[in-house]
Amino acid sequence: MKTIINRGLAASCICLALPSSVQALEFSGYLRSGVGSATNGRSQSCFQLPGAQTKYRLGNECEQYGELELRQDLFTLDDGSVLSVDGMASLYNRYDRTPTFQGENGSARMPQMYAQWSNMPSLNGGSLWAGRRYYKRNDIHISDFYYWNQSATGGGIEDVLIGGLKYSYAFSRKDNLYQKDPVNRHDFNVAGFNTNPGGELEFGLSFIDRADRRDAHRGWALTAQHVQQDFLGGKNKLALQYGEGPGTGLGYTGDTGLDDSNKSYRLVEFFDWQVTPRFGGQVQAVYQKDIRPDGADQDWVSLGVRPAYAITDQFKLVAELGHDQVQASDGTRKLSKFTFAPTWSPKGPEFWARPEIRLYYTYASWNAAAQRAANELAAGSALSDTGAFGGARHGSNVGLQVEYWWK
Repeated sequence: MKTIINRGLAASCICLALPSSVQALEFSGYLRSGVGSATNGRSQSCFQLPGAQTKYRLGNECEQYGELELRQDLFTLDDGSVLSVDGMASLYNRYDRTPTFQGENGSARMPQMYAQWSNMPSLNGGSLWAGRRYYKRNDIHISDFYYWNQSATGGGIEDVLIGGLKYSYAFSRKDNLYQKDPVNRHDFNVAGFNTNPGGELEFGLSFIDRADRRDAHRGWALTAQHVQQDFLGGKNKLALQYGEGPGTGLGYTGDTGLDDSNKSYRLVEFFDWQVTPRFGGQVQAVYQKDIRPDGADQDWVSLGVRPAYAITDQFKLVAELGHDQVQASDGTRKLSKFTFAPTWSPKGPEFWARPEIRLYYTYASWNAAAQRAANELAAGSALSDTGAFGGARHGSNVGLQVEYWWK
């Protein structure tokens, strides 16, 4: 924490010392915080199925989390290109823990710290960058699923316009703060294929080199994504992904100990809608198949929807229904979760309007296979018989949460 604060003060001093002609400091961020409790009187415990990569978020988040980001334009050159720096601090702390943001309670991180030279005429409006950066992240909001995420500690060339298409390349050694093995990763992207009115296709190829250890292997992953604008007042995304070896992480660097006989396929389909100013939402469908020669094959299916209807310009009724199912060698695990959340939305009735302040009730149920898997893989979690709900295969939470982002 002291290191982060000192860096923030240093950055502020540098910004104040810059000439007034380059004072273009941008402050943005994200915050979610709240309090919650299980209806049996124990601490709130969130519901996630073992083997599923995500959980449905509404009324099902058990932490305080914030991101604070500063961006400063340093110079604007005669050719119109801009040199800038960007830094972000993130704070995470579990519910019902002292807010130390460290150890078992949580964490304090610097997930972004990079420099960028953007709008370069020599690159037809493209840019150069280097550092630690959130880069080309694609996610589903209601489950917080970053299915295609090329965030990196490295550098690259971004969005070079050639023949109506945008080309990007990034080289990195780590693609997230928690990656164990530094490994050379190359990400290539080409976007801008106009397929139909309002529709655009993008392709990405990731090559992951062999990590510097004896039992490591190379891998690769391919993603094709179609984005349709103006769909029911929102937009639709359809992504197909395939990976081998460490490429089975698909959106991330996977296990570098896996060879090319290990494969993963994924289909992602989701769309936002805002058919009237007061009725919006998001719906998702995910299917992933993992092939593992060691017998750890599994199929994951996730279906969910979050509709929001505004009774007035500042008061919404929001609900979320999600179902996850994982077919593995130990049986078919199932989890269903429902949340109802009366919500105050001071900035308007639209689905994406923030801040939101929510009262919520969440109920979940799961089967015996899910409980067995939780006992083995996540002892003490909500689905395990050593968790907040004991041997029961259902449970519920109530609470209050605020969510806000700004730029």
